[in-house]
Amino acid sequence: MARILDGAAFAAAIKQEVAAEVGELAARGVRPGLAAVLVGHVAASEIYVRSKVQACAELGLYSDLITPPADVSTADLLALVDELNARDDIDGILIQLPLPPHIDSKRLLEAIDPAKDVDGFHPVNAGRLLAGRPALVPCTPAGVIEILKRSQIPIAGQHAVVVGRSDIVGKPVAILLLHENATVTICHSKTRDLPAITKQADILIAAIGSPGFITPEMITSGATLIDVGINRLSTREEFDRFFKGDAKREAAFAKRGSVIVGDIDPRAFELSGAYTPVPGGVGLLTIAMLMSNTVRAAKLRGGL
Repeated sequence: MARILDGAAFAAAIKQEVAAEVGELAARGVRPGLAAVLVGHVAASEIYVRSKVQACAELGLYSDLITPPADVSTADLLALVDELNARDDIDGILIQLPLPPHIDSKRLLEAIDPAKDVDGFHPVNAGRLLAGRPALVPCTPAGVIEILKRSQIPIAGQHAVVVGRSDIVGKPVAILLLHENATVTICHSKTRDLPAITKQADILIAAIGSPGFITPEMITSGATLIDVGINRLSTREEFDRFFKGDAKREAAFAKRGSVIVGDIDPRAFELSGAYTPVPGGVGLLTIAMLMSNTVRAAKLRGGL
């Protein structure tokens, strides 16, 4: 039977470790601080950012939630970032994406001091990650590595196939796997004969943003499946494609009008050696790793 890699348990363990580090820093008069910038009113973003602020409170970090209006200019946001860069009580700055279309997102993200870039998106941190130097690493890829390590799943010498090449997940997780001595193949929408490659994977990481994209025919029995995708299914046709006959999911669909599925067809999990469920898998580690990054940033900034 396939082993379920429980994201909730891993996230709880990481948060417990972060809380202990925060306690040690408090004894030295240091309290890590996180500034979260939430532009406008996007319901999903508001829920997500407030979860981050709540996590800070639970673990003993200082947080500052800043909520500029939706019509704020790029210039005003750049000035805000400059202020946050200069604040000594702020160790980490995150700008919740997506931003309104009139905002120059790349310019804004690059304005963040790399030492405070707890999302790990700044080109300086990306370069340090590539070079194997100390860096703040994007939270979701870092969470993937934590899941593998804490599950005692071998990485060194394994063939890891990453489906997806985004700057946020695909590329950084591939680099992290290389640093752990895996043999890595990166695939994407233009890859020819994708199933022939995914079937070679000892570890398959799906981060392509397409519901159920990886089908059972695309994996080898016993592979470890890491599903980074979060896709909402809101039509009966979509639901029946993956969950027809699933009483628990049927009840959830009837109640909410939608259910979540990852980038891997759930039927593929039955063939795996281990897998991360959706929901309940990788996504739960993202906030935990953000807290960890904020503490790490405080230590690096303070030379601790």
